Amino acid sequence: SASRSTDNFPGAGRLAVADMFRHQPRRLRADRRPAGVRCCAVIATPLTATVLLSWSIPMLMRLILSCTLLFALNTGAATLLPIFDSHLHYSHDAWEQLPPKEAIAILRKAGLKGAMVSSSSDDGTQMLLAEAPDLVIPVLRPYRQRGETSSWLRDPSVVTHLESRLKAYLYVAIGEYHVYGADADLPVVRRVVELARENQLYLHSHSDADAIERQFRQDPDARILWAHSGFDSPDKVREMLRKHKNLWCDLAFRSDHVSNGRVDPAWRAAFTEFPDRFLVGTDTFTPERWHFVVEHANWSRQWLADLPPEVAERIAYRNGEALFGAMLKQP
Repeated sequence: SASRSTDNFPGAGRLAVADMFRHQPRRLRADRRPAGVRCCAVIATPLTATVLLSWSIPMLMRLILSCTLLFALNTGAATLLPIFDSHLHYSHDAWEQLPPKEAIAILRKAGLKGAMVSSSSDDGTQMLLAEAPDLVIPVLRPYRQRGETSSWLRDPSVVTHLESRLKAYLYVAIGEYHVYGADADLPVVRRVVELARENQLYLHSHSDADAIERQFRQDPDARILWAHSGFDSPDKVREMLRKHKNLWCDLAFRSDHVSNGRVDPAWRAAFTEFPDRFLVGTDTFTPERWHFVVEHANWSRQWLADLPPEVAERIAYRNGEALFGAMLKQP
C-alpha cells in the first residue's frame, strides 16, 4: 500500500510504534515463528496490556529498541514544554457554545501554564477566571459586544465602562483593542493610555507601528504588548523593539515565522536578539478557534524546538510569567 507522510503530524513517531505493536503479533503466530533460539518476554507499555511474546534474539532486540523509543515518547508527552498563551478571547458567542468548564478543560489539555483572556463582554473573562484562577489571567477589553472594533474609539461610553470595571475587578492589561495611525490620538484612546498608567497596567494594542509610536508619545513609560507583532515584517519588529524598551510582541494568528517546522532566518534573528520580548498566542477571535487551542500549542512546541532551549523557554512561557504571571499575586 502507499505510504503516508506524517512528518508534520505531532506524535507521528508514537503512532508508528503503536502500529508495530498492533500488527507484529498477528504476523508472528506460533506456527510461523522463525527458527532459532526462542525467548519469552513480558512487555508492559502505556499503549498495550501485558503481552507475552516468543521471538528469536534478533527480533527481541528490535522489540527492546522499539519499547525504549515508545517509553521516551510517552515520557516526553508527560513533560511537554509549558505554554503561556498571551492572546485568548472568550466572548459572548463563545460561552453560548462552550461552557466555562469545557473551555478550561481545553486550556489544560493544551498544557497551558497561563492564559491571558479578554472578552466581549468582560463577563466571559470573569467566568473563566472564577473557574480557574490558577490559570486565567484577566485582561479588560473595551468592547461590550462584537462589532465595536472600529466604533469604540469614538464612543465616550467606553471610558465609563472601563473605569467601572477597573474599580470592580483586577486586571493585568487593557486590551486587546484595535487602533491604527492617527486614531491613536483620539480622546477615548488617550484616556485608555491614561487608565493604564493610573492602574499600572499593560496595553494590548492591535495596531500598526504608527499607532504604537503615538501611544508611546502620549506616555513614554507605557508598557505595550503589540498584538500579532503588528502583522509587520521581522525587520520592522526588530526596529521597533530596539527603539522602545517597554514594547513586547505576541505572535498570535501568524505563521510566517515558521516554514516546514523550521524558524524563518529573519525571525530567528529577531528571537535571538530579543528573547525576552516575544510571547506565543492563539487568538480565539471566533468560537470555532477554541477547538484549535490544543493544536496550536503543539505546533508552537514544534517550531520552538528549533530554537536554543533558553530562547524557546522564554518565548513559550517564561516571558509571560515574568511580565504578567505574578501581577495578580502581588499584595
